[in-house]
Order: sequence, then structure tokens, then C-alpha cells
Amino acid sequence: MQITTVGLDLAKNVIQVHAVNQHGKAVLKKSLKRDQVLPLFANLTPCLIGIEACSSAHYWARKLQAVGHTVRLMAPQFVKPYVKTNKNDAADAEAICEAVGRPNMRFVPIKNVEQQAVLSLHRARQSFVKARTAQANQIRGLLSEYGIILPQGISQIVQRLPAILDNTEFDLPAVFRHLVQRLVEHLKELDRQVGELELQIQIWHRENDVSRKLANIPGIGAITASAMVASIGDAQFFKNGRQLAAWLGLVPRQHSSGGKPTLLGISKRGDPYLRTLLIQGARAVLRVAERKANYAGSWLANLLGRRNQNVAAVALANKNARIIWALLAHDQDYKAGLHAAGISSDDS
Repeated sequence: MQITTVGLDLAKNVIQVHAVNQHGKAVLKKSLKRDQVLPLFANLTPCLIGIEACSSAHYWARKLQAVGHTVRLMAPQFVKPYVKTNKNDAADAEAICEAVGRPNMRFVPIKNVEQQAVLSLHRARQSFVKARTAQANQIRGLLSEYGIILPQGISQIVQRLPAILDNTEFDLPAVFRHLVQRLVEHLKELDRQVGELELQIQIWHRENDVSRKLANIPGIGAITASAMVASIGDAQFFKNGRQLAAWLGLVPRQHSSGGKPTLLGISKRGDPYLRTLLIQGARAVLRVAERKANYAGSWLANLLGRRNQNVAAVALANKNARIIWALLAHDQDYKAGLHAAGISSDDS
């Protein structure tokens, strides 16, 4: 039984296998428990294995690579067109097996354990940030029911609330005062968790040469640099900088037909967290750009002269993504004069 290509449909406890030979004929269709997967593939000759990029996909990819196989991860939306019948594990595994052999298929970079650990810090931090914002909004909403309106900013809540609770003019019930105090303590705890996770990210950033290199780009700090390094991994996986920008969803979306090109807004594909970091960093650059000595006549000045701030922020984020690819792919350091006019010819 000569197996050349395998499709794996992952799940928590059951993994479906669909394998074909060099003629494309199915030679193995089997449902395996988790502890049966590695013994099976350890006894197979090296082959191409396709997996959807989902939960635990990077773990299985690393394990299967360790026993000599070539593993490719694919986005689920690229696999779905190959499902011929109703959705089930067997049909999904067959579709994965067929999709991984397509010459024009796009694959997802396989992350190592360090990359996943750093991204876990980012995901946890982001969840705490969202919870902190939600808690602050709840406190504002409850206080507004008693006619108390606080200025924007989480720090305003912590600074002004003690005086509000001690002020008898607001006539706040004792039960409500205790509730607000409890919510503020929860808000402080969430803020402390965010600060501690940011400190861990900063420590990793300072110890990583590549991450420090990216932080020299205007609009990119330790948070963005560490997230990009952990997400991209090997930049050679992307053919050029535009592919990286497209992977981040920073290029125009097309709806063209009949030879007439129609470009819309940005596609917003890929990881919204990375895209948000790049765009917010670009907005920070726009706020201070006019005070820089080399602003007049620059690419950014010309862009702002003909487009609005939002478009300019996305364009700068796109440019920064291409610069990131150039630095990572060619192992270069950022030079402001070299990259001020645009992107190198390798990135076109």
C-alpha cells in the first residue's frame, strides 16, 4: 500500500484519515483516536499530509513533521469547495486530501512552540483589554442612571469615583455604592492583568533580535513587533511584501468582471488583531508626522494632500507590512532614509 497524500480532519477525540496512492485512488479511510494517530504515521513512508488550520493543527503538524512527513496547513475556506457531498468527517478528510495536492493552493505557515506561546500572551492580553473596556462601560452606564457622567478614559473612573461615592449630594443608595466599589476593584484587577501581560511581552521583545529590529519602524512598537514576528515566522513563506499585506487584509478587495477592474475597500482578511495593531500604529504616526523636519515633500505628506486620514492610515499600515517583509526576508535593519521613498524592488 503506497500512500502519497493524506487528508486529516481533526477533532478533539476522533481524527478522520483519507489517504490516496500515486494514482489518486483512495487506499485508506479510517477513523482514529488521538493516541492512534502517531503510531500509524510513524510506520508510513514519508508522504504529503494536509490539515485544515484549526484548533491543535500546529501541534499535529509539528508531531507529524517529526516522524518525517511533509505537512501543509490550509485555511478552511479554501478546502470547502472540494467537499462534494454533505458535510461529515469522511467527506471533509477527502476534501482536504484533494485540496492539499492542488498546485495553486495557499498554505498557512506552521508555528513553533515559542511562536504559539507569545501569541497566547497576546490573545490573553487582548481578552483582558476587552473585559476591562466592558467593565468600564458598565460602570459608566450604571452611574449615568443616577445622572453622573464621567469623562472618557479608564483612568477617569479610578480617579473620580472615590469622590463621587463620598459625595452625599448624589443620594446614592448604600447597596449601589458597594456594588460600584466591587466593580471598580474588578476593573483595577483587569488593568493589573493587562499590565503584567504587557510586561511579559516586553521582556520577550527585548530578548528577541528580530522583534527589536521591527520596532525601529515608525508606528511599530514592542506589542506589534512581537505579534508580527510570532505570527509570520519565516518570511520566505511569502513571495513578496504584497502577499504579506494581502495575508493581513490590507489590500483592496476586488469585484471585477468583463475585463473591467473594480477595486473596493480593504479585504479585511486574515488576523484582525495584527491588522488593528498596524493601523493604530499608523494613526499614531499621522498624529506626529507634521512636526517632523522631513515631513514636507515626503510620501506621507503627498498622500495626506490627496486622501483623508483613514485612507492614509491604511496605506501607511500596508507600507509598514511590506517593510516588515523586506526586513525579515532579507535579514536587514531598518534605515529611515532607505525606506522613506517607498519599498524596494524586491517587494513590488
